[in-house]
Order: sequence, then C-alpha cells, then structure tokens
Amino acid sequence: MSQNLRQPGWQNETVFYQIYPLGFCGAPLENDGQTVNRIAKVKDWLPHLVKLGVGAVYFCPVFDSDRHGYDTRDFKTIDPRLGSNQDFKEVCQALHSAGIRVVLDGVFNHVGRGFWAFQDVLKNREASPYKDWFHINFGGNSGYNDGLWYEGWEGHYELVKLNLQNPAVVDYLLDCVAFWMDEFDIDGLRLDVAYSLSEDFLRRLHGFCKGREPGFFLLGEMIHGDYKRIMNPEMLDSVTNYECYKGLYSAFNSLNLFEIAHSLARQFGPEPWTLYKGEHLFNFADNHDVSRVATILTDEKQLPALYAVLFSMPGIPCLYYGSEWGAKGDKHQGDDALRPCFDQPQENELTEFIGKLAKIKAGSRALNYGDVKNLTLRNKQWILVRQCPEETAILAVNAEENPCQMECAYHGPATELLTGEKADLSGIVFLPGYGVKLYKMGG
Repeated sequence: MSQNLRQPGWQNETVFYQIYPLGFCGAPLENDGQTVNRIAKVKDWLPHLVKLGVGAVYFCPVFDSDRHGYDTRDFKTIDPRLGSNQDFKEVCQALHSAGIRVVLDGVFNHVGRGFWAFQDVLKNREASPYKDWFHINFGGNSGYNDGLWYEGWEGHYELVKLNLQNPAVVDYLLDCVAFWMDEFDIDGLRLDVAYSLSEDFLRRLHGFCKGREPGFFLLGEMIHGDYKRIMNPEMLDSVTNYECYKGLYSAFNSLNLFEIAHSLARQFGPEPWTLYKGEHLFNFADNHDVSRVATILTDEKQLPALYAVLFSMPGIPCLYYGSEWGAKGDKHQGDDALRPCFDQPQENELTEFIGKLAKIKAGSRALNYGDVKNLTLRNKQWILVRQCPEETAILAVNAEENPCQMECAYHGPATELLTGEKADLSGIVFLPGYGVKLYKMGG
C-alpha cells in the first residue's frame, strides 16, 4: 500500500465504514467448516464505498470461529464461511487499490471453546503446555461439564478468557498481529472490549505495532469511564464515543438538542477542564451491537440532521453497513437482526446526503481539527461552529417539522457546502422543517 496512506494521524481525516462480514456475506450462523469465497462480495460494493466517500473499512471478526466471530478458533486462518486467506488478501488488495484502508477486529480478551490451545487443555488437562494460557481450576467444573472450571468473559462461557499476564500468550497474539500486517497489509486494529484488556498488554501492543508501522491505527472499544485511561500516547489512538452515540439519538428523540450539545461541550468545549480537547474519538450512530438508528429514532425525518451532526462534531465518523440508506434492526430481536445480508447497496436520498457529508468532512480543516462552540442552542434547533485559523464551518440543524430562523453571529460571504450555493450571512439563518445547512465562511 502506498506510504502516503500510512502517515500517522490519517484516521483523523477519514470516514470509516463498518462491516460485520459473516452477516454481510450471508454466511451460515454456525461454522459448517465449508470453505466458500463469500468475502469477495466486498469487491462488488467498492463503487458504493467510493461514492460514499469512505476512506477505511473496519471489518468485525474475519478469523475462524465457533459461531459469531468473537469466539475465535484460529487467529491465522480466515473463517471458512468467508473464504480462504487468499480470498481475503485479494479483498484487502482491492480496497487498497481504491485508496481505502483496512482495519480488523482484534479480539484479544477471549477466544472460543474451539480455540486450538483450549482444546488441548480439555484433552490433556494438567499436562497441557497451554494450561496457563487461561484461568483454569482443575478442581471445578463448567456449565459444559468439562471436568474443569475456567473464567469466561462476563459470565459467557462460550468465550474463554485469555491470561494476558502470561508472556507466552502476549507473544503469540503479537505474532498473529505481525502475520496480519504481513499477509493482509492491514492499516489498523479495533480492539474488542478494550476496557477489559490489561494496560500492560496495550502498551506492549502499541510499541509493537507502531515500531513496525508508525501510522498503524489503534482503536479501542470503550463503553464508559475515562477514555484517557487507555487513549493516550502509550496505548490507543482513539476509543468508541458511546457517550455521544447515546446523546445523538436521545437528543433528537426528546427534541432536546441540549443533550448532545452538552456532551460535546463537556468533551471538547473551550474551557480548560474539558475532557478530550485535541483528541479524535470514534463516533457512530449505530453498530453491530446496538439497534440501528433508523429503528431507534421516533421520527425518521430527523436522520439527515442527525448524520449532519455526526459528521460535523469532533472525531472520526463511522457508518454501519446498510444504515446509510436507513436500514432497520432491533436489538430486542437479537444480535443477528442487527447483522443482516444485503444483496447489494440500496442507495437513496439519505445515501446521497451522507456521501456529501463524507466528502465535505474529508476536505475540511475546521471539521477535522477545529475548536467547538455552541453558537445558538434551543431545544429543537442548534448552530454549532467549528473553527481553526484556516477555516470556519457553521452547522445549523432543525430537529422538527416547522421551519425556523435562528440568530447567527456571523456576517459576510459564505458557501453552503451541501449545495455549493453562495450565501451572505447577515446574522440570521433560515431553515426548513428538518433542515440542515453547513456553511464555510468566505467567498
């Protein structure tokens, strides 16, 4: 892959696209052991990804697993339901040729019961050389009646917790990462349940990956707590911004934009105490673990305004496959309902709108690096300003059906970036019902 796509910090100017491969490809729910090249389907979606302005694809697990990908059997073999290592290598090459980077899910906290080393422990018990790779009590028993007890992740005993305090385990995982970097030329990792991982392990992983490739992106799944505990110069570049994920849909559903505005002010506002100024959190409207945003919103007409906020707030926006055209999926119906197979992209007005936002975001210094200021804030309307020395960008959104006008303390020539139309701001912005305007100051 060309080195100009590997500069440190590339992720901060990139729009991500998340694919859950087993669902996306329509693979059997259980691993049937049959090798079928389903992953090649990603290549058919390349024109859609390019049109959307996607700069990186984040793949949920692709490695051989018992069922859903997070229950790994073998970190060095692509799940046969998706194809062979060569099949996935060709997909990575096609993405790279289109200028799209590849980020894989690194599931390092736990493995599946089918993982080769755990199978050795079940067979050989105390004589297994891998008995210290896990948290085992040979005097106990498991729900699977193994004749031994082991620690599962948060009580899920199909997910066998790895012992990251064991140097042999860490060496093995780093060897797997090196294999992925060499074999598939990947550009980064998203670390599953990063909040549960040993901080010493994260430091070791950071040094290993950055030593091999300074521009390698390390992202962690973080649900709550202080993001800087694991997002810092010694560990991870970014973490998932679950605070603003909730704030986004909740603010629109309650017609109380103060909620998301408050979260952004708390994280990035001008005061010296704000939490994450200068950081680039990983932002999303939905993902493989939560109900899709088109399902959770009470008023789907708010989707364009919600995505406009997602792409205009500080951080790295990520789209979940299918949501760019408003696909639905309810968590209450189980995880599989969130991870469907679509034969092909179903592009519509929302898709086109999001594509415009992606291109604007990628080319805007202010939207990528600017300071944050809530300029005008009401329950149902909001003007957010992103500003850096080179550029000022102004987002105005209306969360309700009635048109409105808002005070905007900016005057002078501007360009409305979604339409390309020239405007003259004179202290007032007019918005239709559910309207969005995104201005760049200057002629």
